[in-house]
This record gives sequence, C-alpha cells and structure tokens, in this order.
Amino acid sequence: MSTEPIVQHDTPQIVACTISRDVQIFELLIEDMEAALGDSWGDLSFDDAEAFLGQPEAQGLQFVTIAMDAQDEDNLTTVSDIIMAAKKAGIKVILIAEDVSPAALHQLLREGGDEFVPYPLPENELARAIERVLTAAPDEPAQSTDEKRKITGDRAGVVIPVQGLAGGTGATTLAVNLAWELANIDKTDPPLVCLIDLDFQFGTAATYLDLPRREAVLELLTDTEAMDNESFTQALLVYEHKLHVLTSPLDMIPLDMISPADITRLIDMARANFDYVVIDMPTTMVEWSQTILEAAHVYFAMIELDMRSAQNTLRIKRALQSEDLPFEKMRFVLNRAPGFTDLNGKSRVKRLAESLGISIDVLLPDGGKPVSQSGDHGAPMAVGIAKNPLRKEILKLAKSLHEVNQADTVEAKA
Repeated sequence: MSTEPIVQHDTPQIVACTISRDVQIFELLIEDMEAALGDSWGDLSFDDAEAFLGQPEAQGLQFVTIAMDAQDEDNLTTVSDIIMAAKKAGIKVILIAEDVSPAALHQLLREGGDEFVPYPLPENELARAIERVLTAAPDEPAQSTDEKRKITGDRAGVVIPVQGLAGGTGATTLAVNLAWELANIDKTDPPLVCLIDLDFQFGTAATYLDLPRREAVLELLTDTEAMDNESFTQALLVYEHKLHVLTSPLDMIPLDMISPADITRLIDMARANFDYVVIDMPTTMVEWSQTILEAAHVYFAMIELDMRSAQNTLRIKRALQSEDLPFEKMRFVLNRAPGFTDLNGKSRVKRLAESLGISIDVLLPDGGKPVSQSGDHGAPMAVGIAKNPLRKEILKLAKSLHEVNQADTVEAKA
C-alpha cells in the first residue's frame, strides 16, 4: 500500500446556477457562463430549482440565470415560484429569454427578475448583466442619486422633438434609439441626454427601455411652479447609467391637463441640465405643441410612403403656415423607405416630396421584425441588434446632429 499522501483538489465554490428546462437547448449560455465563471457554476432543472434554493447549500450563490423559450410560457407559475425563492434567499436573477411574449417577460420582471438578456445572447451581454446585478446596491434600482451627480444646471441643451404624423410611423422607436445613440456618441466625453415622453396617454418610451412608471412624474408635471433641480432629477429614471428618462405618467391623463407654461418650465429645466433633450411627442396636436415647436432646434416629423402620411403632412403644413409658426424647423423622416435598388420606390419618394412641397431629409430603412422585438424586450437596438440597418441609420443621424452641435458650439465660443 502506498504511503504517499493523498492530494485533495479543492472543488471550486459554486457562485451561480443556470435554471432551465434543459440547459443544452441554450448552448451559447453554457459558453458564456464558462467564459465568465469557469467551473464555478452549476445547473438546475425547473423541477429541482425551488427546493434547492431553500436549502443552506444555496447560500453561496450570488445569482442564477433562468433560461426559457416560448415552450416554457405554459410553466410561468413554476418560473415565478423559482424567482420568489431566489429573492427570498437574497440571490439575484437574470432572465434569458427566446421568443417569450412581452407580457410574460414583464410579469417575471415585476415579480423579481433583476436583469433581462435576449437569446441568442448578444456578444458580452451576459458578462455585462452579471456585472450590473453584482454591483447594484441591495433593493436599490439602477437609477441612483450618484448617477445624477453630473447634472449641474449650467447647460443649454439642444431640443429635438420627434412626432409621428400618423399612427405606427415609428416615432417612439426613433426617439428612444436616437437618445441612446446620442448618450453613447462620445466615449471620452459623453453628452448628458434626457428623453422626455410627452404622450401622457399612450406613451411607450418606458416600455421600450423596460423602466417603471412613477407617480413622481405626475406630481412634477402638475406643480411645475415649485419645480427645482432636485425635484426634476428625482422624477427621472436612468437607463444603463447613461440615459436619463422622464417617462409618461403612471396613469392616463388628458393631454390638455398640462398647460403651455408647464411645458415651458419643463423644457427650460431640461435644457439647463442636459446637452440633448429628445422629446417623444403625441400624434395629437394640442395647445402646447406650439410651445415645443418654438423651443425646438430641429423637429423630426415621421411619415411613411402612404396616403395617410401625405394627407396629414398637408394638414400640419397648412396649420403651421396659417398661424405663421416656424414650419421650417420640421425635418421630415421617411420610415420604412425603399431600398437602394428599388428604383420605382425611390421615384415614389421623389414624387411624394414634390407633391407635398417638402424636403424629405432622412430615409430610414425597414428594420423588420427584430426592431419590434427589441422594443418588446425593453432594450435599444444598439444593445441587441447593433447591425440592423435601421439602427445603423439612426446612429448616422445621431453623429450628424452631434457634429453640427459641436461645430455650432465652437463657432459660438469663437
């Protein structure tokens, strides 16, 4: 019998677990977990997870990733119970979802999911999600006061409203993604960007960024005379430490409940604190629409290549010109524009512009189904579908706006 001592290798401490119907379905998740944690993670099935999370052995877990697809929507109750067990044990939850309906996903996020990452996993997104959940303070949302420390009240921001001239033209998609691109346009000296959703009834900017709606928004809007820097910034949420958002109110309110004076004070406050103020406008024209137009540096009007957009463009053109309002501030954006090789489509665009007496300044391609899926998942296109043609064009637009603004700033200082 050998007298050599037995060498015992320490088993790596398990700090995370994947939970799924079958983890082999999510091969990219396995690869990313190994890249992030090496051997310090385990795997649980839906059937075993809840019981394990209630045992002392689970106390060493820092987070779990719950991976699910459309087939698992029939098992939402089990998934919800697993999330609640994890939260009870103080364990963070990252949801990995493929083809899961927005309603189901939002339900799970409300019940305690800390982060969401779409599957197939975007490059490095799981690692970033892990970093976010592990560095966030307990029971504290990502939008903390520290992230608002750069707001100083000494700026003169550029006001950029976006309005759809017909339903479904993609105004909110442009507003949300343009704001995000501007917030990331300069890595060394990123500008401060505020996105304001003024569609008080059906605004969806919060949905597109997976942000909660708060009662503080209505309190701010209905008492703007008492508004100061502190109350304004307290009403804002911060998306991914970069983009400040004033969502639409928690409850539906009449559009005319807010006066032009309220809107003026709101815009002045936002301009004083941010380099760019992107405003998602309601489709309806109201009394304070004129206030926004007069405050705007450039006003994007979203249209499509159809009769309703053409008729509504003529209506708004006549209305503004009859009141001697600055129609020239409007920049028409054609969404779902024909492709480069569609000569017939390009000819239709030219005829549309000529018949309306306008210039169509921006052509945005049809990004397809991934664009709506990105919005349903609560993330800007740059996060999950960075190579989408629509995202690329919005990035170009953001770069152009920033370059013009930078040139104007240099000229003003000179």
